[in-house]
Amino acid sequence: MKKRTWEILDLAKPGDRASRAFDIFILSLIALNVVALALETVRSVYARAARFFDGFEVFSVVAFTAEYVLRIWSCTVLERFASPVRGRLRFAVTPMALVDLFAILPFYLPFVGVDLRFVRAVRLMRLFRVVKVARYSEALRAFGRVFRAKKEELLVAAAVMFLVLLFAASLIYFAENDAQPEHFSSIPAAMWWGVATMTTVGYGDVCPVTTLGKVIAAVVSVLGIAMFALPTGILGAGFVEELRGRNKATRKCPHCGKDVDAGG
Repeated sequence: MKKRTWEILDLAKPGDRASRAFDIFILSLIALNVVALALETVRSVYARAARFFDGFEVFSVVAFTAEYVLRIWSCTVLERFASPVRGRLRFAVTPMALVDLFAILPFYLPFVGVDLRFVRAVRLMRLFRVVKVARYSEALRAFGRVFRAKKEELLVAAAVMFLVLLFAASLIYFAENDAQPEHFSSIPAAMWWGVATMTTVGYGDVCPVTTLGKVIAAVVSVLGIAMFALPTGILGAGFVEELRGRNKATRKCPHCGKDVDAGG
């Protein structure tokens, strides 16, 4: 029973109608929760259908709580979580298990004496229910694999971007501080301008007025395009490698079932 429960809760395998029906139910419930969360912020709509929204929230929490408890109970069928206690604890701190917990946590906080003002603040944690979609989407799983495979390169790119931002903020501070002390009062304050310029957003609330400052802004704008193209290229290469690996793994001869790339 435990093994079958895990099979139903996990991503559906071909031919498993029960697991497929469960996946569709959970995905539909997640989508409806997103719609409900958005509509609840419209005061006129919530005022007319408050009881419906509250009832739907209770139903959703019951369903997600049952899913979470059953996952904790049945996870021991996997070898790495086989230990009844330690295995379940290791499973409980996995990223997706934490997402499941955060998705239902705001509902239970008032029952443990937490300040209601804090509860209202963490109600946005219900958005974690959207992240649950990753468990049922192969495309999102592929994105996760690509991100993990390229994490070192992405960290290096992020470090380079931060250094460029710091360097740009320092230059613009020394160029504009005398002319605009209210906007460029310090290097940390100038970093807001650096972020807006490097991302080419250009809000216009802070901009250089000196000749040197405008030259620096032009250089930083060009560098910003190059900096943001770097992680894009890394992720693009990662997706190409992922797709090539998937296609290679699925290239089987329809007659003998052997790997096509292996020859013979």
